Amino acid sequence: MSEIAPGWVRSVSKFVKEGEKKVLLVKKVNPNRSEIDLSLKQVSKEQQKKKLLEVKRIEKGKTFLENVKEIAGLSDNDIEKLEDVIFSKYDFVYDMFLDVVTKGIAVLDELKLAKKTVSAIEEVSTKIKPPSVEIRGISEITCNKSDGVEVIKNALLDAIGEQKANVNVVYIGAPKYRITVKGQDFKTAERMLKPILDKLQKTVEKNHGTFNFTREESKKTREG
Repeated sequence: MSEIAPGWVRSVSKFVKEGEKKVLLVKKVNPNRSEIDLSLKQVSKEQQKKKLLEVKRIEKGKTFLENVKEIAGLSDNDIEKLEDVIFSKYDFVYDMFLDVVTKGIAVLDELKLAKKTVSAIEEVSTKIKPPSVEIRGISEITCNKSDGVEVIKNALLDAIGEQKANVNVVYIGAPKYRITVKGQDFKTAERMLKPILDKLQKTVEKNHGTFNFTREESKKTREG
């Protein structure tokens, strides 16, 4: 009871319920009595989050390997050998599938897997939605030329260039535009945003306009 929560615990059921999945700290193991002393109160929220994510990755990895087994027609022994090879490079089986999604199937070349296995892994990897981040902000752009609207429009299109798949611009109302950039991680997204803002500012000011950018809160999506 003393390890359930700080202070006086009136009812254990308020903190733990039968069948519920919890992260606990193992304090002591007594094999002779088949007992394990556990603590709930000594586990931080960050530790809980990290461990539950690990469990989720392990469970997904097992499911994906079963899919690979079916697609490639592998035996239980083949799967055991495949796991050993995967663990030579990755901490979790799931990490291999995520690596394939984010970097491409070539990341498995060094593992020297059979073609049918590689093909099955590539197919199963398509089920994963890779993690991504989103950074955005409000651009205030003005141009008092007679064709000022066209100048701003063309400046935005030119600044975005070939990044259309990762960049979105929404007109909020004169003179505000929301610019959103999506990337694999914050570093990648920042690398995309900076040249866009620099080029946009340069073009607008060249046409005797004004430019200002105010950052909004960033977002991060979970992998799935």
